[in-house]
Amino acid sequence: MHEWALAESIILTLVEKAKSENKNVIESVEIVVGELQGIDIEVFEFALNELRNLAKEENNIIIKNFRIVEEKASFRCNRCGYVWKLDDTSLSAEARESIHFIPEAAHGFIQCPKCGSHDFEIVSGRGVYIRL
Repeated sequence: MHEWALAESIILTLVEKAKSENKNVIESVEIVVGELQGIDIEVFEFALNELRNLAKEENNIIIKNFRIVEEKASFRCNRCGYVWKLDDTSLSAEARESIHFIPEAAHGFIQCPKCGSHDFEIVSGRGVYIRL
């Protein structure tokens, strides 16, 4: 379950940041989860809460509020400049699973709806990052 590994990385990052700033309270954290990650938000949120409790017990770091935001995936064609969303495509469950593990696999499954090119960039909806 990569949700736990991601949650652990986020908590460790927050603990290190708090320590480096000589703080023991982090008021609010926004966690942005890209749609292409295919994360189970319920499992992810549960892991964050469990690991937050551990951070308090082990490091005396209190993380008060999490806000998880899903960032929709969007693409821009390098040939014609057209921009579209993942929701505008019809992908099988297998294709979505492949893209979940390797986002660059999108180039094999998705093409520009306007010109048919597979030469596009992923503009948003990839990865996981935090905002304090």
